[in-house]
Amino acid sequence: MKSVSLACGGGGAEMNALINDVIFKCFDNEILRQSNDGALLDFGSKKLVFTTDSFVVNPIFFAGGDIGKIAACGSINDIAMMGAKPLYLSCALIIEEGFELANLERILCSLASAAKDAGLCVVCGDTKVVPKGACDGIFINTSAIGFLLDESLPASTKRLKSASPEKKIKILLSGDIGRHGAALLASRHGLQSLLSSDCAALDAVVKSLYNAGVRPLAMRDATRGGLSAVLHEWARVRGGIEVCEEKVAVSAEVMGVCELLGFEAYELANEGTFVLAVSEDESQIALKVLKEFNLAAQIIGEFCTDFKGVRLKNIYGSKRFLDEPKGELLPRIC
Repeated sequence: MKSVSLACGGGGAEMNALINDVIFKCFDNEILRQSNDGALLDFGSKKLVFTTDSFVVNPIFFAGGDIGKIAACGSINDIAMMGAKPLYLSCALIIEEGFELANLERILCSLASAAKDAGLCVVCGDTKVVPKGACDGIFINTSAIGFLLDESLPASTKRLKSASPEKKIKILLSGDIGRHGAALLASRHGLQSLLSSDCAALDAVVKSLYNAGVRPLAMRDATRGGLSAVLHEWARVRGGIEVCEEKVAVSAEVMGVCELLGFEAYELANEGTFVLAVSEDESQIALKVLKEFNLAAQIIGEFCTDFKGVRLKNIYGSKRFLDEPKGELLPRIC
């Protein structure tokens, strides 16, 4: 790879290559190598989780949200996926000359409302204005910090990897998949659809899991690259994963968009749906909590030791391997 392509931002194999072969090589350190949704920083008496994310979603207003809401929820969710309570948010804006002030205020109010609903406020930021044509309307960067809900047991890929090989680990999905990606696809192609993005903050459901005594080994919101990207990342960490296809909820509207435009629902982005790995003895408690927030939640599979990769099993017992997302999946999804 001699130059950066759109595929490098799609959440699949090309993005992993860019991160691992270029970015990590320049910034290499132990914290980065853990490849979590946020950085776990140890200050001795307190452990802090920190994350940052940039948002370039197109269109900036979509069914179920806008760039402001997704910017707030994206950073909130990255903190929550580490098993932490998000506390504060920053907001940096890159605005194109000529951008309408009414739209800017609408976006910022949406961001502020999503942050307030999760108990956060925006405490710092930055604003830059660039000439016409140098930016597509508006780009937003948000960063968030939070404290672990249980300092002794953060949710992380490191903890997933270090769990005993004999430990049976179940994989749960918090809701149906593909709605964010399908909603944006429908909008971009001018399709008449009732679809709306699942864009939402996940801090409340994560807090409920911890209050119920569940301590996930790992959690990940299935954004770019969708469910498939998360499963393949975890399979590289711990081994094979087998998924029962009938347990993975996909709405008829999402399936319709996939069939019409040739996409795989497993690869479509989500912005309010997450995947968690828990020990078998906690799986039913976790499922009960998840269903209080979304009835589509299910235990979808488990880790296996007799193969590598991600394998799907259908209702008839037939099995097939799920390919890792590759190529230009769907640019500017968040």
